[in-house]
Amino acid sequence: MLSSRPNSLADLFVTAPNTPLNLGQPLEPPRASYLTSAPETAASPRDSYAESSDNVSPSVQENEKRHTIAYGQESRAEPGLENPSIFRRPLFWLIAFAVVAVVVVAVVLPIYFVVIKPHNYSTNGASVGGSGSGNSTSPTGITTTGGNGSLITVADGMTFTYLNPFGGIWVDNPNDPFNNDAYPNSWTPPLNSSWTWGVDKIYGVNLGGLFVLEPFITPALWEKYPGAIDEWTLSTLMAADTASGGLRQIETHYSTFITEQDIAEIAGAGLNWIRLPIPFWAIETWDFEPFLEKVCWPYILRVLQWARKYGIRVNLDLHTIPGSQNGFNHSGKSGSINFLNGVMGLANAQRALDYIRIITEFISQPEWVDVVSVFSIVNEPMGPTIGTDQIKTFYLLAHDMIRNITGYGEGHGPYIAIHDGYIGTEAWANFLQGSDRIILDTHPYFAFFEGQSDWSPIATGTGLSAGGIWPQKACNSLSPGINTSQTAFGITIAGEFSNGYNDCGLYLTGVGGTASYGTACSLFLDSSQWNDTMKAGLHEFALASMDTLQDWFFWTWKIGNSSTTNSVQSPLWSYQLGLQNGWIPTDPRTAVGTCAALGVIGPQFDGVYQAYQTGGPGAGTIVASEVTSYGQFPPTPINGLPLGAIQSLLPTYTSTSAVATLPPPTFSPSPSPSVSAGNGWFDSGDTGLAPTQVQGCTYPNAWDAVSSAMPTALCPSTGGATHVTTSLSSSR
Repeated sequence: MLSSRPNSLADLFVTAPNTPLNLGQPLEPPRASYLTSAPETAASPRDSYAESSDNVSPSVQENEKRHTIAYGQESRAEPGLENPSIFRRPLFWLIAFAVVAVVVVAVVLPIYFVVIKPHNYSTNGASVGGSGSGNSTSPTGITTTGGNGSLITVADGMTFTYLNPFGGIWVDNPNDPFNNDAYPNSWTPPLNSSWTWGVDKIYGVNLGGLFVLEPFITPALWEKYPGAIDEWTLSTLMAADTASGGLRQIETHYSTFITEQDIAEIAGAGLNWIRLPIPFWAIETWDFEPFLEKVCWPYILRVLQWARKYGIRVNLDLHTIPGSQNGFNHSGKSGSINFLNGVMGLANAQRALDYIRIITEFISQPEWVDVVSVFSIVNEPMGPTIGTDQIKTFYLLAHDMIRNITGYGEGHGPYIAIHDGYIGTEAWANFLQGSDRIILDTHPYFAFFEGQSDWSPIATGTGLSAGGIWPQKACNSLSPGINTSQTAFGITIAGEFSNGYNDCGLYLTGVGGTASYGTACSLFLDSSQWNDTMKAGLHEFALASMDTLQDWFFWTWKIGNSSTTNSVQSPLWSYQLGLQNGWIPTDPRTAVGTCAALGVIGPQFDGVYQAYQTGGPGAGTIVASEVTSYGQFPPTPINGLPLGAIQSLLPTYTSTSAVATLPPPTFSPSPSPSVSAGNGWFDSGDTGLAPTQVQGCTYPNAWDAVSSAMPTALCPSTGGATHVTTSLSSSR
């Protein structure tokens, strides 16, 4: 199959929309019961990207205007009456004190919440400040900020009340759209302050299914197209369905599935991070790939800006890799693994590395570095198929490329998260000692491993007796690996976990997949059937999981309704639904100590990392033995090749194409001319070109080449596709 990428940047990115999208009837996502929404008249669907000039609030609130008018009327003397000295009137002093109080409120409180408070955040968890009203679309140049009880007006004029009992402060300054003063709660540092690994804890959720579609998260899309099993087939069928809008149906999903109110709810739930899965087709597609190219990027920026507004840090997760890194539907295409595996494994790795580079260049810009604090570079590569050494070699190559862009040491670009490749955390002990700020990411799912053969009940009681064996099982199964890895490797997080202690859920095991529980799954598909004991068991299981994982991201924040039942059919996987109905804790800090209370006591990490692991002295000087083991790319061997294959003849691309650059957002109204939005490229010295096909050469199907025949000679024979060999240095 002939593969081709764009050879120029002529096909520009879809820029961030500046007017509301004409999407017809918007999908109305479920809302947490503890947030109230007050609809206002609006001519457009809620949460369009650009803010409308119609929502700009007056400089003085109406109630303040009325107070001013009343004050003016009271202070007028009636004609014909004696006017004694004003200083002798009691009313004067009452008014004077009132004026002083108004000045204090108007001047001191904004200074406190926007300047002082962010640099003196509390760690005691008390609910502090931030009460009252606010507006996110105030006149240009006026910073608005608010906390618990403040009124938020979104882009289309809809409003909701920000309910945050944990002292979080939102900040929105149209004249300074990159303001990083906000924080989600009193125990989390503001975005403009340092995060201390080992002290500050990640309480996070994934925004799964938003930009990388998954059948069990948004089942209605797949129910409409019964032949679809992944985003590849869904996109193909949608594109043919022009009567329903074709692929623009996916843009409607981007626009409506997660809204600003969702991000506000996340902050109000005591959470402080989101993990945001994104696809490589946010950057580009090649001509044989059916995905909706580039359209999601402005919506990704919209989520990042919402996260900034509410003080939430972001782990940006490259969830899909060309050719598929695991064969799962959420890699873009179900089936074979063609990343570092099979005949097109090396060529697909070249593309993946370039996309990692492009994303790194964008998020390392000063406008984004405080918001996007972690970059997960490859989601869930299948280690048993690809090979442990092969993945480690790619990780070292990516590490060096990223740090050559960002520079070395704390404050230079994001932390780099690498997935454990399904080979366990213990396999990564001492990996890349001396590297600069890498994180090991593990995804401990009971549903697909521990729970598949265990039907023990979870609805067994309340309190510490709730949950049957499952809370203790979470503590015993997860704690040793997490605690040991934090010493043997360094920073270790759970980038995904859930309340799914079994594999019950509509499409959870894929469209047409079967659950090990069989017909017994019916109870777990319908949370309206759950009694208090069931909810108590799930609640205790969640607490135990959170306690033992320490730094975690729940998968996922929201599950969409099935179109056939109009209800969530995978409720064990929805954090939002659990908050609304009582099986997810309203304060994640209450999880601390759960395992000890259950009698599960073992070695605990002391919270102190080695200096190089957090960007201190020694960061970037990798020990020589690691470079010797993993410093030669491509790795040998590449698995999945026909017997007798000569690896040097593997198809590769040539780096002769123009590089795509991710564009910055556009704002309405425009900020001050002094505000720079960046140009999408942090390192002006990074001028290398992007991979593309070698002209005149034919390539196997990049997504299905494991069983393809090997080339018998290089193409062209003069070296246009000469094997790429990279030797890595042990020091920066």
